Amino acid sequence: MVINLSEQHSLMSNWVAELRHTEVQEDRMRFRRNLERIGEVAAYEISKILPWKTQETPTPLGTHESKVLESQPVLATILRAGLPLHNGMLNYFDKADNAFISAYRKHHRDGSFEISMEYISCPVLENRILIISDPMLATGASIIKTIQYLKDLGNPAAIHVVVAIACTVGIESIHRDCGDEITIWCGDIDDELTAKGYIVPGLGDAGDLAYGVKIQS
Repeated sequence: MVINLSEQHSLMSNWVAELRHTEVQEDRMRFRRNLERIGEVAAYEISKILPWKTQETPTPLGTHESKVLESQPVLATILRAGLPLHNGMLNYFDKADNAFISAYRKHHRDGSFEISMEYISCPVLENRILIISDPMLATGASIIKTIQYLKDLGNPAAIHVVVAIACTVGIESIHRDCGDEITIWCGDIDDELTAKGYIVPGLGDAGDLAYGVKIQS
């Protein structure tokens, strides 16, 4: 299943427009905050379909039968670009366990690249809801490798992927390589990739825009 949160106009589509806008991108704090907002809205929308239970909540004047989450999800993100989006989700799922993965494109002289993973910190995943966030879903290579690696560590009950902007190519790749049961939540969806695997029109390099230009090795 794929959910485009900008399919109908809302504040979400306004925030995505600011993320894309070259002039607004000069304000790094605004860029990070917009990613954080997208994470917050995605967390709220995902919470509507998560398993829940009824608990008795004591109040000063009695007891209330409250609907609460059956269990807390695991929030995972890909360093470094995923941190603002992840923080937004953590603002809402504030009791969640967290996983952090270092997965990045290692470029070669001929223009090709491979996904390098050098670090992972992860809680128990067995039979838990796993939510993976990363601003951009382009070719899907980083997220696919992350999903496959995390599934080797445990068998989640369900997997959700949250991105600010997705490309249809990346969406198709995830469902082909990781299964149709993965739900993808997108701030918006574009249809084109460049030869080097960047989304068009996209927004550029989310990590660089959020934290500054990195040295390419």
